[in-house]
Amino acid sequence: MRHMPRQRRTSSGRRPWAGAGALIDMAAGRARAVLAALGVLSVCEAGGFGPVGKGKTGAEAELAEPWDGAVFGPPSVLGALGVARSPGIPRPGREEVVDLPVLLWWSPGLFPHFPDDSERIECARGACVASRDRRVRGDWRTRALLFYGTDFRASEAPLPRLAHQSWALLHEESPLNNFLLSHGPGIRLFNLTATFSRHSDYPLPLQWLPGTAYLRRAAPLLRERAEWRRRGYAPLLYLQSHCDVPADRDRYVRELMRYIPVDSYGKCLQNRELPTPRLQDTATATTEDPELLAFLSRYKFHLALENAICDDYMTEKLWRPMHLGAVPVYRGSPTVRDWMPNNHSIILIDDFESPQKLAEFIDFLDKNDEEYMKYLAYKQPGGMTNQFLLDNLKRREWGVNDPLLPNYLNGFECFVCDHELSRLNAEKAHAASPGDIPVPEPHIAQPSHMDCPVPTPGFGSVEEIPKNDSWKEMWLQDYWQGLDQGEALTVMIHNNETQQRKFWDYLHEIFMKRNQNI
Repeated sequence: MRHMPRQRRTSSGRRPWAGAGALIDMAAGRARAVLAALGVLSVCEAGGFGPVGKGKTGAEAELAEPWDGAVFGPPSVLGALGVARSPGIPRPGREEVVDLPVLLWWSPGLFPHFPDDSERIECARGACVASRDRRVRGDWRTRALLFYGTDFRASEAPLPRLAHQSWALLHEESPLNNFLLSHGPGIRLFNLTATFSRHSDYPLPLQWLPGTAYLRRAAPLLRERAEWRRRGYAPLLYLQSHCDVPADRDRYVRELMRYIPVDSYGKCLQNRELPTPRLQDTATATTEDPELLAFLSRYKFHLALENAICDDYMTEKLWRPMHLGAVPVYRGSPTVRDWMPNNHSIILIDDFESPQKLAEFIDFLDKNDEEYMKYLAYKQPGGMTNQFLLDNLKRREWGVNDPLLPNYLNGFECFVCDHELSRLNAEKAHAASPGDIPVPEPHIAQPSHMDCPVPTPGFGSVEEIPKNDSWKEMWLQDYWQGLDQGEALTVMIHNNETQQRKFWDYLHEIFMKRNQNI
């Protein structure tokens, strides 16, 4: 069974173009020049290139690039790149040779430029051309393909894999969106990564945390929350509408409800309604809507359970309660303590031997204001004592919902550009002096760049769960299918396959071999 990915979040922190007519005209002119330089529909025959066959559309075009089977081997040094021109434009008297590396967004919906399909970008080491036009895929100037993990499908991967191109992965979202990436064969398909893991090449573990000021927001007064309780509300909040997830959180919460009152909003285990129809809209639940935040801040404890368990995977479910001055009762990243403002700011579910023991501890804190307030001490001056967190926030070059800073989408793009410029320089140095300078080693992503374990039940053991349980049928199967798919695509690449439709034959063969060994 294939899990359908949820809709991608739009990237934030980018300056809007609306109303900036002059800037749009400049951008459009610059984009036309870039497209002309790339020659996306026509490349001079003397250059020996031609990613698009004569008379064929981009979808029908056949690639004529040489292939030596060295999937991860170092590419040859770029030679003359030919002369490019745009179709329909008269050939100029003097043509320019363009040698900027091209970064092709294979996931075009994530292309972070406006309004056209290609854009020159300036980065620390120099310039590249970013494009979402797949017709340039076979050009030797196209040095990297950029993929969004949620959209990446092994059965639709661009084949044959060209030896001179890096594959770069952006996957800051949940591992449930694509379990292929949680296995070695899947993640090692890529050369460069930007994931939620601190170990990725361009790490994004704090993608949901705007900064320390977000955490320092003052908490509501305890007497205000006490009044809320006297009106019949529970000490503990659960707001969730994405049910049946790999972390199996509802199974745990259902058991916890036996021992302590929980007000559950959203579609999962619902026992209360949010006060207005607008707030009941699930699209509002993950936003910073002021009315929603004011309502949620009335609760002293928030159940904060991620949809999947993976090191460094932390979302708004963790940071928003802290912003509101509530104590997160958390299950998610096993490494979450590394990122907390101090060593006493959250309650970890897995520190307790049972839901009953956890309920007893929450009840104790609920009745002891002095002990409860210790969990909010990080909001006071000097209360953030975790230097690791502070250093990571200080070092990152992108912002969260900050129009004055670049977003991580543009940052990752420049990271790939700088890598490709360095790789080009290393290849040229080797070509100039092959006896003295070795062939540059390829950079390959490692399992630690995701490193997400097999899903486990939210409560109890796998053996205790009936065979027809929806979680067991869906997520265990999906996880191991991800391994099969990664292995199938890896074999296809090493076999220099060119036809995507053969993927299912490879997958079936791997599945049969694996079952023979059971």
